[in-house]
Amino acid sequence: MNTTTQYAATVLAAALGVTALAGCGDTDGKASGGTGAGSTTVTLVSHDSFNASDAVLKAFTEETGYKVKVLKSGDAGAALNQEILTKGSPRGDVFFGVDNTLLSRALDNGLFTPYEAKGLDRVAADTRLDGDKHRVTPVDTGDICVNYDKKYFADRKLDPPNTFDDLLKPAYKNLLVTENAATSSPGLGFLLGTVAAHGETGYQDYWKKLKNNGVKVVDGWEQAYNEEFSGSAGGRKAKADRPLVVSYASSPPVEVLYAEPRPTEAPTGVATGTCFRQIEFAGLLDGAKNEAGGKALLDFLISKRFQEDMPLTMFVNPVAADAKLPELFTKFGAQVGKPATVPPQKIAKNREQWVRSWSSLVVK
Repeated sequence: MNTTTQYAATVLAAALGVTALAGCGDTDGKASGGTGAGSTTVTLVSHDSFNASDAVLKAFTEETGYKVKVLKSGDAGAALNQEILTKGSPRGDVFFGVDNTLLSRALDNGLFTPYEAKGLDRVAADTRLDGDKHRVTPVDTGDICVNYDKKYFADRKLDPPNTFDDLLKPAYKNLLVTENAATSSPGLGFLLGTVAAHGETGYQDYWKKLKNNGVKVVDGWEQAYNEEFSGSAGGRKAKADRPLVVSYASSPPVEVLYAEPRPTEAPTGVATGTCFRQIEFAGLLDGAKNEAGGKALLDFLISKRFQEDMPLTMFVNPVAADAKLPELFTKFGAQVGKPATVPPQKIAKNREQWVRSWSSLVVK
């Protein structure tokens, strides 16, 4: 689940005095009738962070005749678990939000019907992790990275960290807060980043040193970013004392977008040498009642129109080569050169073991 999106949605909802963000399509927590072959409704099952602008959802309806119904189902892991339990009799037509840390579970359980989306040749080749099988379609990328409070470091004339190894230095003792890898998507991504950086045998020693340097672990992103991190709007209000947090490379633009008045510089920065690349996918669910509508929706998810809408609705990066980033992203977002990655097959084989080992070392 993209928790930067969750943060943005929470802030905007509070500002507007509403409790949820909905597009032109129906958005709720339970399925309803009216779907099936020949139906004008196509149901998208997703994690809670899916969001699209009214104009874009309306454009899809005008172009295809299908109205989108969004069925939100908790975080990415919870949503995927529900689809595994209902395999063959899915709750919708398309599933969005499985990422490269969970992709193998979805594919091994046979959740998707292969479909090569129109326009896939415009999508970056390094995001097409299913090769030519086309069981899933890449939709967006995001980078999990350590964020830092610029004012904290400027006031102390201290350079912020930039790499995983920097975080072990005495200068940054008791400054970092991260999420639990067993309960949080960014927490798991950060753990995988350390595995990529230090190897399957070296990551444990790294975490022992990081623990000795005072890393703080909390359950989830909301607590880490909005309560513990001194650089966030919530953290400043709560007088938080941790100037380093595991979040996203897109978090600085969010801080700018929802600040009143809007600042000329983001109050937070990104340690670009600590980033782990997330790739989110969508797929046509096996047994979908409205297969034609599902295929049309997959085509639309990688269309230029939808891809250019995502950065300011879900705070993720487009995968289509012809999609341009908004100025807010190019001006305030971090430029991540080569984020860490771990092959999905290796994640599938070792994820549970890595998380258990991490838990025994860090949160026992």
